[in-house]
Amino acid sequence: MNNSRRYDRFLTEEDCDPLTGLINLFDAAMVFAVALMVAFVIHSRMTEFLTAKDVTYVKNAGKPDMEIIVKKENKVTRYKSEKTSGSGRGQRVGIAYRLENGEIIYVPEPAQP
Repeated sequence: MNNSRRYDRFLTEEDCDPLTGLINLFDAAMVFAVALMVAFVIHSRMTEFLTAKDVTYVKNAGKPDMEIIVKKENKVTRYKSEKTSGSGRGQRVGIAYRLENGEIIYVPEPAQP
């Protein structure tokens, strides 16, 4: 009984709280989750979306499942292809040229009054 009294003198309030270890686990889990999100963004090569610049990203270019992701004024918009060819009536809005190095340049036509 005498040993018990000696031990009680060294206990503080923190030593009696069983949830102290759980709080530390929660902090570690939050750090791990943030690190996982940063790793995902870096791996997907979309770090431009973390900046304030306006960005256009083309995913699977030229394929049936092509997707265009546009970030303008901190608003992200996704455009997915319909997987069907266009049909119906329309009007010509410009011309696209493929350069020798494979780059494509789009030249819009002036608006018709």
